[in-house]
Order: sequence, then C-alpha cells, then structure tokens
Amino acid sequence: MMSSDSVNPLAIPPELEAEMTPAVHAFVEALLDRIAQLEKGPKTPQNSSLPPSTQHPHARPQPLKRKSKKKRGGQPGHEKHERPLIPTDQCDDVQPLRPTECRRCSEKLSGSDPKPLRHQVWELPEIKLMAFYRQSKRRTADFLGTLLGQPCCPALTVKIQNQVTAALRPSYEALAAELPTQEQLNIDETATKEENGKAWLWTFVAQMFTVFAVRATREATALGVFLGERFRGIVTCDRAKMYWQVGRLPWCRAHLKRDFQAIIDGGDGRAKHLGQRLRRATCELFEHWADYRAGRISRAALLRRMGPVRRKVERLLLRGTQSGSRNVRGTCRELYEHRQWLWTFLRHEGVEPTNNAGERSLRHAVIWRKLSFGTQSASGSRFVETMLTVIETCRQQRRNVFSFLTAAVEAHLTHQSAPSLLPRV
Repeated sequence: MMSSDSVNPLAIPPELEAEMTPAVHAFVEALLDRIAQLEKGPKTPQNSSLPPSTQHPHARPQPLKRKSKKKRGGQPGHEKHERPLIPTDQCDDVQPLRPTECRRCSEKLSGSDPKPLRHQVWELPEIKLMAFYRQSKRRTADFLGTLLGQPCCPALTVKIQNQVTAALRPSYEALAAELPTQEQLNIDETATKEENGKAWLWTFVAQMFTVFAVRATREATALGVFLGERFRGIVTCDRAKMYWQVGRLPWCRAHLKRDFQAIIDGGDGRAKHLGQRLRRATCELFEHWADYRAGRISRAALLRRMGPVRRKVERLLLRGTQSGSRNVRGTCRELYEHRQWLWTFLRHEGVEPTNNAGERSLRHAVIWRKLSFGTQSASGSRFVETMLTVIETCRQQRRNVFSFLTAAVEAHLTHQSAPSLLPRV
C-alpha cells in the first residue's frame, strides 16, 4: 500500500500531463510550485540564509513614516551649535603666545589685546569608542561631554572620523593589494545601507588578515576589483552564483545543511524523506570532521570515512533531480552538477568544510549596522570598512587595536609612513 505522505496532492495527474504541450506543462508546474511556496511554513534561520537575529521574540514591524522632503543636516535658520571655550581659570595650563609683528603688514606690535584669540587643546585618556565598541556619534559626543567634561558635538566626531580614516587608509590599501596573492580566502557578504540606499558589506578573510569593503553591488564585479585576474587560490563561500567565476570553490556545508532543512520543511512528503537523508549524511560528515579536528583520527582515516558519505550524498542528489517539486529538483541538479565543490576540503588540506571564518568576521559588523542603521555617506562607508579591517586584522594577529590606531594617527599628523598590518612586516 502506498503511504499517504508519498503522494503529492499538487502533482499533475498523468492522464492530463500526457495531453499537455511543453509550454502548458511548464506554466502549470510554475503555478503549482507557487502554491507550494505559499502553503509551506515561513523561512527561519534554520532553513534559509536569514540571520539568527531575525528570530527575535519581541520584534515588531517598523511603523510606516512619511518620508520628509527636507534635505539631510541642519535646516536654514536653526540654532548654531558649537563647542564653547571654558574660562581660563578652569584650564590646567595657559600658555600666552604674543606675536611681535603683524603677519600682514609686518609692523611691530605692542600692548595687550583685551580679547585675544584663544585655542584650547584637550588631553584625553585612552578611549576606545565608536568602531571598536560600536557607539554612535551622538553617544560618543555625550560620553566626552558627560564623563570627561570636554564639550563635543556629533559633527566634531565626524571630522575626527575622517581624519582617522585618512591615517589608516594606507594600511588598508596595502592589505587589499595582498588579497590576490593568498592561497585560500573565506568570502561572505551582507546587506547594509549607504545614504538610505542599499549597499553590500563584503569580507575577505585570509589566514592572518581580513579586508572589508562596502560596495553598491553584490555582483561579481566586486570580486574582480579585489581579486583581479592574478588570483589562483581557493574561495570558501555559499552557493551564490557570483562566486562561480573563481572556479575553485568549497561550498559551505553549513549553508547546505540549511538548504536540506528547507527541503524537509517544504511540505512534499517524498521530498521531505530525501531532505532528511541528506541532512543525516551532512551531520555524519560533521562528526567525522570533528574527530579529525580534535586529533582523534588521521587525515587518511578521514578520507576513508568520507568515501561512503560522499557516495551516499551524490546518489541522493541524483535521485532528487528526478523527483519532488521544481525547486527541489533545481537545488539537487545544481548540487549534483557541481558536486566537485562539495568535496574540495578533502582534496586540499587546510580548507574547512564551512565558511564559519567569513561569517564570524561579519558578526561585529552586523551588530554595528543594527545600532547605526548603516552609513550616511561614502566617507562614512570608507570609515566603516577601514575600521572593521583594522579591528579584525589586529584580532587575528593578537595586536592591540588602540595602540595601532594611536601609532597610525601620530604618523599621519607628523607626515610619516603609516604602520603596516601585513603579517610579514
């Protein structure tokens, strides 16, 4: 007897399918797939690429607001905000500087100016704020004014931000120039905003450094800018098609595990059984890899254990190309036709079966994005990508972030060469 869950209620009856023209058959299949998509459960972080943070129990939809027609920034007639000077009797040290002659006409000067031009310099303790601890410009200014007694405004933090970007940019560009020479990279990307428009934050993770980049596109052109034609290494990534041009791809097994879970949750009984078997095989793969990483088995033993797993997975994918819904068949066909990318980590020692390195590097950036809602200008994006690069690279090299930032800014102000983040320097 045929079990009830093995019959797809949305399948085309054989007696009707035989009378359909190819065009009608394709149209009806598309409609049935659309109905199946509407009937199956919602996407979750367990069966899609949605980040775990989207599954917040108290999340509420954003209220609809009418977009203002006003330009960004201060409006005409608004009250001027500036940093006031504190009285001289509250300063720790006052150094009078009297010019001896006029800088315009070179006439000798004498006497005292009742209202001289004053310039104040604040000596601050070591502070790590905006980028490293993900503080906003307004809260950074509030911290300086409340705890340190230094009058500050968000506009001043923007000015300092641009100065820091200029100081760090040579170190950033030196790292970016090294990407094409790397033997293996983990690459990932996530959506962000720039000037309220959509942008993408890319991460390129090498063994000893990481480069971030904010770009307006997710297309393969962004890869060409950073990798160029000289790159001959391996790229660990998800199944996004813009990576296919690289050629040597280990597909992330964690992403594939979510794809198999999506097949299970799709509502098709036959496809559900297929997805469960593929998911079990993936769990078995991770168990063998964990034994290898922990030193409990040798690499030769790992390859022996993976042989049956590989044959099982490829046999199931081949079966999936001929059954199930259109989406299931498409997923299985893509995986089977590029099955060599499923096992790259077995052919190249040192390559991981997941893209965890790329996703971990984006974690700090994603939290910062949620707090700041993206950037408001191209210069803000340059600050974000530069600071994220310095922070993550210093973590990989076990270097003090603040010490490096201080050295870079001092070198910039004294017109010296910027310190390097290259591993060999």
